[in-house]
Amino acid sequence: MKAQYDLSKMKSRRNPYAAKLKKSVTMRLSEDVVVYFKGMAAEAGVPYQSLINLYLRDCLATGRTSTSSGHRLPDNVNQPRAPSAARVSPAVVMPRPRRVAR
Repeated sequence: MKAQYDLSKMKSRRNPYAAKLKKSVTMRLSEDVVVYFKGMAAEAGVPYQSLINLYLRDCLATGRTSTSSGHRLPDNVNQPRAPSAARVSPAVVMPRPRRVAR
């Protein structure tokens, strides 16, 4: 085995499996939750999204649920949502004002 290797001529490649490792999602979190995780992440020196992922992964690994941790979800969490037509923004339903020709 060599004492040193010359890696300057080596070409770097992107990991072909990297895109499959995580799925991008959009979540709406309370501001205090984000502040909490950002503070913990700053102390640990990791991105806060990674810290949230680690916490959720731990919940998955330990089989933690809302009832197993002693917490109870609000009653409206599992209620069916209103039909999509009822959720349409008023801006979509209302006609746009017409431009006045000058």
